[in-house]
Amino acid sequence: MTTSHQFGGQWTDEKLDRLRKYLHAYRTIFTKNPRAAMLRTTFVDAFAGTGYRQSPKAASAQTLPLRLDDLPVYDDDATLFQQGSARIALETSPPFDHYLFIEQNPAYIAELEQLRQQFPAVAQRIEIVQGEANATLQDWCRRTNWRTNRAVVFLDPYGMEVEWATIEAIANTQAIDLWVLFPLGQAVNRVLTRSGPPQGGWSDRLTKFFGTADWKNAFYRPSSQMTLFDEEEQLEKGASFEQISAFFLQRLNLVFSKVADNPLYLRNRKNVPIYLFCFAAGNPKGAPTAIKIAQHILGN
Repeated sequence: MTTSHQFGGQWTDEKLDRLRKYLHAYRTIFTKNPRAAMLRTTFVDAFAGTGYRQSPKAASAQTLPLRLDDLPVYDDDATLFQQGSARIALETSPPFDHYLFIEQNPAYIAELEQLRQQFPAVAQRIEIVQGEANATLQDWCRRTNWRTNRAVVFLDPYGMEVEWATIEAIANTQAIDLWVLFPLGQAVNRVLTRSGPPQGGWSDRLTKFFGTADWKNAFYRPSSQMTLFDEEEQLEKGASFEQISAFFLQRLNLVFSKVADNPLYLRNRKNVPIYLFCFAAGNPKGAPTAIKIAQHILGN
């Protein structure tokens, strides 16, 4: 696996700029190709927030609960990644046929509603749903007729909110291109305790997140500190950032037609990878072209 790197105060703009470039290329293809033009295209932001990017000052003051324990998982810099994608999608030309913005926070929903006034030309195409992202996305995937529809889904959770069942539902449509922020250092690496796999709720969360308990064998090895008196095999964390990333890409490759092999590391001010920006293509016929475009954008 080859991985692009980006460090410094501009990573938020770099992430959004890559998304912007892909959406433009995507809509250009679906406009110019006569057969593709017959399909209805949708952009989905499942963690839409307010629709605009927060300032660093405002972001650093925000509290980000993981809704499981009070373990200090979150990185202050992470909030810088979370805003702006809805606006970028609405600015895309040619426009999408439909926009689906999902958000659970009612205050953010009120902010999203203002986008209709700010983008009157596509106001009738905007659908805003207040709800939990996983349940809403899975239901949408089931209800949509994928013979006549195509979509780009953008998942940018703060932590491990996305369930593997949602990833599978997206992949099973064979009609969706997925951009996803994998919370590499933001959540996963911090939850992986050094002296043996985490237990209880955190173990369950990781299994639900990856869709398998195989992460235990992938990230842990027999402890070098074991003695002849140990009755049970002791395990210790042995996974690097690269190995954790490779495991997630391997999981994506199991369900999607193709996955970009050069995801982008997004790092905080201490040069620690917070997220991995990944791309996966769902449609078997369109996947080679989609991957070629995405890998070019990720590599620049």
